[in-house]
Amino acid sequence: MGTILVVEDEPAIASAVAARLESEGHTVTVCHDGLQAVDVCETLDPDLVVLDLLLPGLDGLEVCRRIQTDRRVPVLMLTARDDETDMLVGLGVGADDYMNKPFSPRELVARVNAVLRRVNEPADTNGPDHQLGAIEIWRSSRRIQVGAAEVHLTPTEFDLLAQLASANPAVLTREQLLVAVWGYRDGSGARTVDSHVRAVRRKLGDGVIRTVHGIGYALGDI
Repeated sequence: MGTILVVEDEPAIASAVAARLESEGHTVTVCHDGLQAVDVCETLDPDLVVLDLLLPGLDGLEVCRRIQTDRRVPVLMLTARDDETDMLVGLGVGADDYMNKPFSPRELVARVNAVLRRVNEPADTNGPDHQLGAIEIWRSSRRIQVGAAEVHLTPTEFDLLAQLASANPAVLTREQLLVAVWGYRDGSGARTVDSHVRAVRRKLGDGVIRTVHGIGYALGDI
């Protein structure tokens, strides 16, 4: 469990997020504007920041830049805008993951736990765990390397790809992926799997994950 700072200017959303995270055992502090967030982050030293993109005072991008100045702080960014440019800019200034409003509280908890899990993983000591063409998957440090370049996947995207790599060449159903990656056991959330598959393909190429129609997904043949 971790210490989490929630930065959200809509009190109802902030309270709901805080309550859900506290119910999972996390310690949560809430603030409602960007300037306050920077000050609180300095004194609180949180394990993770849930950060709204659109804030009074300073916007979420500037808050993310400032709180990363002295040390690497894991950030899950929230926004009401469904804009891929926002997502790429957010990841570029140091955010670890990105969610669009409205979001499922259960999905938020899964993303938070995935980010914290990645932060606490030990460093790699050997070679990559899986290789798909030029794509290397390093499970311990949760890195994706393509040739000499490192490609940023969000924690959930990484877990999805690593799960498919571990099962290769088997095909995994959406229901199996929901249990393994998100911890969902009621079969809901199939569209969540599809959206994350699309995100991984955008970053690593369409061939990295293949669709097996009527069944689910498998690692591609690159």
